[in-house]
Amino acid sequence: MRVLHLVHQYLPEKSGGTELYTHWLSDALSRQGHQVAVFYRRNEAGVGVTLRTENEVGVWATWHDSLDPARRLLATFGDRPVEQAFAGVLAEIEPDVVHVQHLMGLPAALLGQLRQRQIPYVMTLWDFWWVCANAQLLTNYSQELCDGPQAFLNCARCALARSGRGQLWPALPLLAGPLAWRNQTLRQAVAGATRLIAPADFVRDWYGTHGLPAGKIVALPPGLDYPQLLPKTDQELGRPFRVGYVGGLSWQKGVHVLVEAFRQVDGPAELWIAGDTAFDPAYTNRLRQAADNRVRFLGQVNRDELWPMLAGLDVVVVPSLWYETFCFVVSEAFAAGLPVIASNLGVLAERVRDGVDGLLFPPGDTAALGHALGQLQRHPERLAQLGAGIRPPATMAEHTRDVVALYEQAIRSSKSAF
Repeated sequence: MRVLHLVHQYLPEKSGGTELYTHWLSDALSRQGHQVAVFYRRNEAGVGVTLRTENEVGVWATWHDSLDPARRLLATFGDRPVEQAFAGVLAEIEPDVVHVQHLMGLPAALLGQLRQRQIPYVMTLWDFWWVCANAQLLTNYSQELCDGPQAFLNCARCALARSGRGQLWPALPLLAGPLAWRNQTLRQAVAGATRLIAPADFVRDWYGTHGLPAGKIVALPPGLDYPQLLPKTDQELGRPFRVGYVGGLSWQKGVHVLVEAFRQVDGPAELWIAGDTAFDPAYTNRLRQAADNRVRFLGQVNRDELWPMLAGLDVVVVPSLWYETFCFVVSEAFAAGLPVIASNLGVLAERVRDGVDGLLFPPGDTAALGHALGQLQRHPERLAQLGAGIRPPATMAEHTRDVVALYEQAIRSSKSAF
């Protein structure tokens, strides 16, 4: 089978969950004997397209000038050089199926090309971008959870706040029109997909109540590439109780909630924070100022460094203040045998079974999180009990077999439709 992944950005320029998953799935498909390629947009000045090969996977990168938020939005409506580059790749590899990982910053017309060529495509709904232009269901103007467009006036307010022009609120009705057009354009692109893959039930249900065809959405949690023989957690006598955070250092991730809650933990304890301290320097400085001398900032941790780091922890905390759509960190913690304390919010409340393999606390509640950490510090037998309740995550090989079955269904459906 010839498979093409279409993604908005990719390694090595970007290494978030969507990009890593695309890389893992591409490798797994290749190992199972499929011909695999990736097409993505690089954020770079000028115009061009290149091809490189990584472990027998062809990686096509195209670019057409750098993208700021406004250009990223406008790209949805068309970008001729990117469309031409994609047409050339389709002609070159003639895929049997295309897996759309993300389309942010890419023209919706790319999916029109697939329909014209009668190439079936499936989509993974990695965030809420197909309905929410901000992608996060978190307002830029008040940092509050949002339930989607309200006549697109709230979307326009978000756009103004993101551009630093919140004072131009009289322009809200003028901006609402293009944002509504954006959603209509994407709705048509989604309608052509044979199958929509949601990483979790919460995402499937949310999209099903916000206009996407519910009958096409299937919940399929991603797999994870992880060592089968992981190092054991260091339990030597006298070692401090160790709490870990892995992920982005940004407000919506709630890292400040964890830092403040950790101050309530008495006695020998350490908090290890792994994340890019240069991503948002102002926020990182805020964390450093709030932290006591038991908090260690490890910086960005690569995949090889991740597993030894997890082996030195007792528990991982995911204190998000926004709706995660899967959270690979939970899978990584479970793969390492570590319980997870997470916000009782959206997907996290689905993935962490309270009292079984972790604990849930109200989002943003530093007192509740501090109490949960203190309980586990004082009662190590509780940690052991939660650890015993962990179910190892599916491997990437197991997950890939399920994805291939969806590809095969898409190809069969395409042949019958055309």
